[in-house]
Amino acid sequence: MKEFISEDFLLQTESARRLYHDYAEGLPIIDYHCHLSPEYVADNHVFPNLSRIWLEGDHYKWRALRTNGVDERFITGDASDWEKFEKWAETVPYTMRNPLYHWTHLELKTAFGVTDLLNPATARCIYDRCSAMLQRPDMSARGLMLHYNVEVVCTTDDPVDSLEYHIKTREDGFKVRMLPTWRPDMAMAVENPGKYRDYVRRLGEVAKLNIRSFADLIEALRIRHDFFASVGCRLSDHGLGAFFAEDYTDAEVEAIFSKVYLRNEELTPKEIAVFKTAMLYEFGAMDHDAGWTQQYHYGALRNNNTRMMLAIGPDTGFDSIGDYTVGETMSKFLDMLARDNKLPKTIIYNLNPRDNELVATMIGNFQDGRYGAGKIQFGSGWWFMDQKDGMERQMNALSNLGLLSRFVGMLTDSRSFLSYPRHEYFRRTLCNLLGNDIENGLLPASEFDFIGNEIVKKVSYGNAKEYFKF
Repeated sequence: MKEFISEDFLLQTESARRLYHDYAEGLPIIDYHCHLSPEYVADNHVFPNLSRIWLEGDHYKWRALRTNGVDERFITGDASDWEKFEKWAETVPYTMRNPLYHWTHLELKTAFGVTDLLNPATARCIYDRCSAMLQRPDMSARGLMLHYNVEVVCTTDDPVDSLEYHIKTREDGFKVRMLPTWRPDMAMAVENPGKYRDYVRRLGEVAKLNIRSFADLIEALRIRHDFFASVGCRLSDHGLGAFFAEDYTDAEVEAIFSKVYLRNEELTPKEIAVFKTAMLYEFGAMDHDAGWTQQYHYGALRNNNTRMMLAIGPDTGFDSIGDYTVGETMSKFLDMLARDNKLPKTIIYNLNPRDNELVATMIGNFQDGRYGAGKIQFGSGWWFMDQKDGMERQMNALSNLGLLSRFVGMLTDSRSFLSYPRHEYFRRTLCNLLGNDIENGLLPASEFDFIGNEIVKKVSYGNAKEYFKF
């Protein structure tokens, strides 16, 4: 019987163990997509206790707590930090076979050296020990990033953001590079005319441009895009239910913009789709011209629980996998950019694993050696899929239908400074897949060093460094 969370955790064969310990273990982390607070990094935030760093904003844990019968007061309500942690400790034993069980104990071990299982009997001791450790300088926000050997971290930022915290962090000379990521979802969110008008006005203020037309809107966004580039931005990101690929003319888009912005009128579903298509095209062209990589996270069915949405807002754990039909539209949209030679490097993340083979084949349609290896990427298992089974399914589909060796690997997609062991989790899973293939004669043992250096090391770290030009 194997020990839980041992040095050989997830590594089922001798070849897997060698690949991980000799090639993957200890590599720096490039976290090219996350939701960390830039302010916390800039101010070198000290977390007052384990509950604050672990439970605040973590909708993965919130969903588990609700499923375990915990009242909302102990999740997002006014209960004390200790009370919330106590409920989490009561819940953890019931998360077995959910990735939360692995992540919880990996984080306790790698950050705090705690090897005890978290449960009601150990809760107080673990809480007090870890909360005390969090007061040390080396356990601050920056301290944890250094502890986990983070080299680059890319946050998620709106075009209107000042990026003051990125600038401050850079000027401080912090060893870890914190770069912004362009997330312009609000700039195309015309479903709600009132909110959209308010956003465009704000955009005009920060861009110092009076926006009265669609052309003005694009110019204001271009000004902000250039500003993001000046602060080191290398990537954009777009959160989509599905892709948009409507045919349109410039005149049609101008008319739609006038309708929603100048006259504050509701748009038809067709008009919304046309406008979003035009916006996505313009964003793609901007990214191409700047040499950025665009990311598409698609397939989430968001804010399903209306009552809780009204009570505590979005991004609180009431989202699920959607079943959108996307193949034809995704292809048409990417082709629109490719036809005009405006398709930048692109990463596509699907939330529904049903689409794994679809995406793995789609990326092959738009590869272009002028951009180096793997211009179009099938992103790592995302959100509900960033666990052992989901990552294996994504890598198996990519292996069968593309080139795993050119994959840019893992990201945390997290709001927590304790989430970096997800990179270790991914690397162990990768090494286990390849190691099992060697043991079973599916890959040649004579190529062990090539597999270690050219696949394990590069998928874990090197490919991302080269791809994003960090």
